[in-house]
This record gives sequence, structure tokens and C-alpha cells, in this order.
Amino acid sequence: MNISDSLRTLYSATVEQQDGHYQVTVPARQIDTGTLEPGETYRIAILSDPDTETTQPATSAGSVADDRDAANSSQAPVNVGETRDVEITDLGDQGDGITKIEQGFVVIVPDTDVGDRVTVEMDSVRDSVAFAHVVD
Repeated sequence: MNISDSLRTLYSATVEQQDGHYQVTVPARQIDTGTLEPGETYRIAILSDPDTETTQPATSAGSVADDRDAANSSQAPVNVGETRDVEITDLGDQGDGITKIEQGFVVIVPDTDVGDRVTVEMDSVRDSVAFAHVVD
């Protein structure tokens, strides 16, 4: 799965149960900064926490792989341990830097700011997102 170039926001949230429904709360910052507008409809994607996930059960679309398998996936343009020179173009709600590489593939890099040009090493790779740290 590729993430669209029109990605508006990326943040962490907990899925909560309320009155027989489940909901994900949008941080007020997303509305305050004009990233999202109340009353509008948006497409969302749910990604697992890479720090706690080891494997996931099969879904209707098939099996979701763990980090080792995802690193070798033909869908991801990077592998675990690979380094890239990138420019941070956005910040997630938790303050992590976000950049996009080939085909709009998202890489999340903690401890970076918009405009930083850094060399990163991929720590965890999924089909649609990678998590990296700065090496230079």
C-alpha cells in the first residue's frame, strides 16, 4: 500500500470503545492548525505500534507480516538497516519528523524538525511506512 502525497496528518491515538462503538480521537492541534476541518470526511489508515508489535493475525486481505518479512517485502522501497539521505517535510502529532521517499513511501524519524536534511537508518519497515533513526 502506498501512502498518498496528499497525506494531511500523522499522529498516534488510542482506539476507544464508547456506547458500543469504537472511535479514534483527533487531537485538537489538527483542527487548531487547520490541517483538518470539523464536519469534513477524511480517509484514515491505522498502523500498529512498531515498538509493541511482533506479529499480527491474518486479515481478510491476507496475512500481515512481522518486521522481518516486511523488510523483504516487494512493496516497501527500503529494507531494515538501509540508509538514506532525506529531508524532513512534516511533523507528526508526537513531534516525529516525517519524510517521503519513492512512490510516496512514508519514513518517520524521531528527533528531527521540518527542513532537516539527515542520513537515516531504517529500524523497522512495514508495507506502507518505515521507522528510522538519524545516523548523520
